[in-house]
Amino acid sequence: MEINLSKYAGFCDGVKRAYDMVVSLDLEKARKPVFILGSLVHNPEVNRKIEKKGIRKITREIFFNSNPGEIGTVIITAHGTGPDIYEFAKKNNIDIFDTTCSKVIKVQRLAMVFRKRGYKIIIVGDKNHKEVRGIDDWGGGKSEIVSEEKDLGNLSCNEEDKIAILSQTTQNEKFFLKIGEKIKEKYLNAEIIDTTCNTTHERQEEIRKMAKESEAMIIIGSKTSANSKRLWEISKEINSLSYFIEKPEDIDAKLIKNIKNISITAGASTPDWIINGVLKKLSIL
Repeated sequence: MEINLSKYAGFCDGVKRAYDMVVSLDLEKARKPVFILGSLVHNPEVNRKIEKKGIRKITREIFFNSNPGEIGTVIITAHGTGPDIYEFAKKNNIDIFDTTCSKVIKVQRLAMVFRKRGYKIIIVGDKNHKEVRGIDDWGGGKSEIVSEEKDLGNLSCNEEDKIAILSQTTQNEKFFLKIGEKIKEKYLNAEIIDTTCNTTHERQEEIRKMAKESEAMIIIGSKTSANSKRLWEISKEINSLSYFIEKPEDIDAKLIKNIKNISITAGASTPDWIINGVLKKLSIL
């Protein structure tokens, strides 16, 4: 079997930076106890490594209901968070260890700037995604979220409104631009600001090409990872033999028994050791 690995598979720069920052954090020097606000990335294997380091996960609800001294340091994940976390931490003498991706910070700042200029903000992204919630918070908490094309019917904008259309960084770029154009057709004062990450664009363009040229595709990533799921959805539209797995053990040898050419990619939160495990298992099938 010929095995082709995507050159973009695995950690993106933002996730790698966040992971490296956390694993190298000196807990002896950090103000204790140290907590992380949710999961560092959408990958259970990575998060287990963080927990083994002695860093406990905390929810926003527990964070805001904590008493002074109960939290020494809080780690902000690569997805970012809203300004209320920073304000509460400052007020309660909690240290912030911020691993927010620079691309996400850019979208957060754009949301804040456009809000101050009196724009209505529309975010094209997954409604319940951590990154989207954070961007919405920076935009004043009144953003319209478009996750599917049918959501366009629920927009509460007026023709005279100034509108800024932003994207979740890991959104399908073609879907974002399609939605943006549909909004502009109805609202003449709408502006499309493409905030999809360059790496996301490159991954998506590459997987379209790989899916056409390969007999079968394997996409590695967590089921809770938006960008991994999106890669699988793009691939599945082109190649019906597209399989979404989390780890080597998920490979069904029967499904790829007679495949002579298979291509592999992985979401931005998939670590090298899982990708290498998948390659090793495929090499012996």
